[in-house]
Amino acid sequence: MAFFQANFYSEALGFQTTVNVFIPQRSTTGQIGVAGNAANGEYKCIYLLHGLSDDHSIWLRRTSIERYADEYGICVVMPFGGRSFYTDMKHGEKYYTYISEELPCLMAEFFGISTKRENNFIAGLSMGGYGALKIGLKNPQRYAACAGLSAVADIRGWTEGCPELMTPIFGENPRVPASEDLFNLAETVNQNPVKPRVYMGVGTEDFLYEGNVKLKEKFESLDFDFTYRESSGTHCWAFWDEYIQYVLKWMFGEK
Repeated sequence: MAFFQANFYSEALGFQTTVNVFIPQRSTTGQIGVAGNAANGEYKCIYLLHGLSDDHSIWLRRTSIERYADEYGICVVMPFGGRSFYTDMKHGEKYYTYISEELPCLMAEFFGISTKRENNFIAGLSMGGYGALKIGLKNPQRYAACAGLSAVADIRGWTEGCPELMTPIFGENPRVPASEDLFNLAETVNQNPVKPRVYMGVGTEDFLYEGNVKLKEKFESLDFDFTYRESSGTHCWAFWDEYIQYVLKWMFGEK
């Protein structure tokens, strides 16, 4: 795998930002301990979103994502999303537009990453789990599948419990717009002939567990290709390092 840290200007955000990218390397002769599973043709790509307290570097620092991705010969794109919940903020930046529209075009421009739906996937943890599910549901024409690990599944409770965090995102009105609520989005997207596959994973001791179970029940009541997995675990990197491996296997199949 080749690793790139790209610094560039985002028109959606209005400032310079950074993204970390892994690109499969087709020829790795002589490199010790590397299988080199890069295939000919266009690469599949997963966009990985970080949580509330982290940034674009965290998946690199807390997991073995490069090694896991190398097994499948896929690209990995890890952008910075601030504390935006991957939303076009009421008092802040347009992170939803940046991640869902601008970034894929820039990745195609800079690295030749495919823009075909069947080659694009998105996943995240916690705040990023919410963002990945939301972006996947709102853009079924762009993403074949989306996955949320320990996701902020029911964001409605956060507007009342964390006003200092949510007011810049949604404004002074504590009501979450239907377009930002995963339960409403699932209902709306259920009418579409084309829908992303959906994966959710959560630890049974996670403080977000109940919200995840409620959203699971919503997806199960609708016509989605839906996969859910839970096991003992808290809101921690040991859990996410394990579960991102399940996500990659679910998205890209066994090698």
